[in-house]
Amino acid sequence: MPARRPTPAPYDRPVIAADAQPPEPLPGARLLFSLSPGVAHLNHGAAGAVPIGVQRAQQRLRDEMEGNPPRFFARGFGDRVAHARRHLAGFLGADPDGAALVPNVSTGVATVLATLRLAPGDEIARTDHGHRGVALAVEREARRYGVVTRTAAVPLAADDATVVAACTAALTPRTRLMIVDQVTMRTVRAFPVARVAAAARAQGVAVLVDGAHAPGMLPVDVGASGADFWVGNFHKWAYAPRGTALLCVAPPWRDRVEPLVVSAAYEAGFPASLEWQATQDYTAWLAAPTGIYTLRSLGVDRVRRHNAALAAYGQRVVGEALAVPAADLPHPGDDAVSMRIVPLPPGVAASPADATELGRRIADEVAAEVAVGAWGARGYLRLSAQVYNTAGEYERLAGALPALLP
Repeated sequence: MPARRPTPAPYDRPVIAADAQPPEPLPGARLLFSLSPGVAHLNHGAAGAVPIGVQRAQQRLRDEMEGNPPRFFARGFGDRVAHARRHLAGFLGADPDGAALVPNVSTGVATVLATLRLAPGDEIARTDHGHRGVALAVEREARRYGVVTRTAAVPLAADDATVVAACTAALTPRTRLMIVDQVTMRTVRAFPVARVAAAARAQGVAVLVDGAHAPGMLPVDVGASGADFWVGNFHKWAYAPRGTALLCVAPPWRDRVEPLVVSAAYEAGFPASLEWQATQDYTAWLAAPTGIYTLRSLGVDRVRRHNAALAAYGQRVVGEALAVPAADLPHPGDDAVSMRIVPLPPGVAASPADATELGRRIADEVAAEVAVGAWGARGYLRLSAQVYNTAGEYERLAGALPALLP
């Protein structure tokens, strides 16, 4: 049997600023999820949480698949995938014919890198806020093909103009691709991707937007972003089963997209050449529209307002417990972002190994799941907020956290 979580120790409720009030909970929202009770799930941004109704929709699809596998894969399958893609693309303001379902952002990024057919001396630019997995993919291109990587250093509190200027300064006549996050993973910054795309394309540089956290969290209009490539996960904030992402490609690139795996649909071209990967489990994609339906049933704007307000509340409460002045609590650059970070004391969790260890201790000793990361030689606590969270969970973390820090 798995080890039981310890009961959190009693604590003194932290002093909360009068202007930091939590939003009204969404009635019954926690009952939509099968999350373990007794645990404060404050890390939705890591892997999401699939509502029970969506889990059941996916299980029905799996039952259908196992009931008659040849029929499931051979009769009307392509139309069903296209139907799901149309739902997801429409939710993002994207062209369904210029989009393809992929398992995750990492797969989308790798597909774009393969499509570019990079040569020695070509350059890829990105910011120092990007996901580590994307950085590793770019570094592999550098090793394989002699590609040069350039990193735009963006201050944590940079305004939009500074972000655009830093990204533009990283470009040279040899730059083939600029990668920019819509919402960064470690630092929780919303970047002005449309402005970055316009500046880069003015210099003839293609732009890839890493929208891992955007679907469901932010109102997204892929068509208005100006990006050559845009990829985002639906299994983080849009309630889809894990393994569901959408890669959107601008018209000039669609005939050049190279799938990572050649399958029987290769000659059909984009998007079928990406989507058909033989007899893999496609039920996550087919159930994804149920996730969007769930989000719309709750009220998309209502969910976004609730989550963003609760994340801001959690940041303030935990920040006060760690004696971080309100003015020093980083703002994500967009009030709609439903994650926030709290600076940890200098020297605490300043390395990846120390951050991992602190996250483990919080999980084991406080029964709270949070993200702890290091950026710029400083440790940060990342708090997510979702409809199943309550103000008391952040207050409990705030009360217990100081005792865990040196």
